[in-house]
Amino acid sequence: MLQDGKLFIGASRNPDDSINRPEYLDLKFGNRHGLITGATGTGKTVTLQILAEAFSNAGVPVFCSDIKGDLSGIAAMGEPKDFLLKRAEQIGLSPYDFQEFPVIFWDLYGEKGHRVRATIAEMGPLLLARLMNATEAQEGVLNIAFKIADEGGLPLLDLKDLQAMLNYMGEHAGEISNQFGFVSKSSVGSLQRGLLVLEQQGAEHFFGEPALKISDIMRVTNDGRGAISVLAADKLMMNPRLYATFLLWLLSELFEELPEVGDPDKPKLVFFFDEAHLLFADAPKVLIERVEQVVRLIRSKGVGVYFVTQNPLDVPETVLAQLGNRVQHALRAYTPREQKAVKTAADTFRPNPAFDCATVITTLGTGEALVSTLEGKGAPSMVERTLIRPPASRLGPVTEEERKKVIAVSPVAEMYDEDFDRESAYEILAARAKQAADQEAAKRQPEEKQQQGEDDSAAGRWTLPGFGNDRNDDAGPAPRKRTSGYQRETVVEAAMKSVARTVASQVGRALVRGILGSLRR
Repeated sequence: MLQDGKLFIGASRNPDDSINRPEYLDLKFGNRHGLITGATGTGKTVTLQILAEAFSNAGVPVFCSDIKGDLSGIAAMGEPKDFLLKRAEQIGLSPYDFQEFPVIFWDLYGEKGHRVRATIAEMGPLLLARLMNATEAQEGVLNIAFKIADEGGLPLLDLKDLQAMLNYMGEHAGEISNQFGFVSKSSVGSLQRGLLVLEQQGAEHFFGEPALKISDIMRVTNDGRGAISVLAADKLMMNPRLYATFLLWLLSELFEELPEVGDPDKPKLVFFFDEAHLLFADAPKVLIERVEQVVRLIRSKGVGVYFVTQNPLDVPETVLAQLGNRVQHALRAYTPREQKAVKTAADTFRPNPAFDCATVITTLGTGEALVSTLEGKGAPSMVERTLIRPPASRLGPVTEEERKKVIAVSPVAEMYDEDFDRESAYEILAARAKQAADQEAAKRQPEEKQQQGEDDSAAGRWTLPGFGNDRNDDAGPAPRKRTSGYQRETVVEAAMKSVARTVASQVGRALVRGILGSLRR
């Protein structure tokens, strides 16, 4: 429901549980970012769904992740279920109309949507280091690899390009160290092993071409509704680091490519970052600073970022301070950390004298939340206990057949489904290596020809230098040469000579004995 440039979220309740007033999110503050938090099963996904529906109807494209498959139902017509009709009646939503929304399904693996790819060069060394859990030294090697690739005209598009570049650096570590700083073969080897792990985890499906065009997630239909891009993330969540890195890359691309628009009447795109804790868990300081920078500045590009997570403590304070629109579902408060999360969540709201936030957070029912949005000149509204409106689209996943039909009629059908492997660093380095090998072989060719001639002159027989007959049997008589007197002989000739020497020796000894005997007499 859109009323005077405002998105209908639900209706607030009085302390006696009677309905107070409708709650809205002002469309012109949609790019001021937001936070949706709450324990598992409290209604975060439905809140995400109804906000995506509202932004779409307002002509704002949406990008969101489908962690469990439930969000895919936004592509199908809603169904009149009893509890949905009851909620619509409670909050005064009349008429409660059902509708389906323009959805584009995406999937890094190409199984449940159009393939999503990015090139290694677009990802950059910082995000790659995060993806590979690289050390500071290894990140330095990655930076050098990108530097060499840029200066050498070596496009880094997919994993095999980066692998070829690392192989090259390992083979020429000495020369590279002299020019760019120390590059150890152990760091190169660790990065190569890291690439192998990424490949086994399916990252090779993500890196390559055709790369995703930002314009394809910012489409508006002919009837003026914003397209909702839904990323199938159920399989992707098996590699949470890849999931978080991909979404951060997409945010960075939006930040780099989109022009400044100031404060538009409505956002150019709304980006929902589900399971946001994965982005910040064990993240190095430089990465958190990058996220803070992107979130702070991307607002002026007309992009609203909404973090969805279980606990407000999952988001660093520097980022949390920039999230103006808040929807807080129920939290548990059994452990000290949970109690701290409840207090943190309560302290971030503008207080309402009608109730205590910290107490109410632990008693909220499913589909109920504390809501505070920006109003007036951008100040947060007083927090209200709110019943979230029911969705207009299907609550639950689409069937496989329904998904295939949506994919078939998608505006990006067949644009991303085939791989394209153009000449890049892998092919260029392989060609250079072959050229160098051919040049080395050409240098050795005269020596090999000379050696081949010597082999032919000896009729294939092995001789030592300076011994034996070196002439070619077919070349006619050769000039006489002085020899050491040694001639090659056959086995029979050698045996006969040995026998002759033995006989001569025995005869000689007999003659000597005869002569000596005659002298004694």
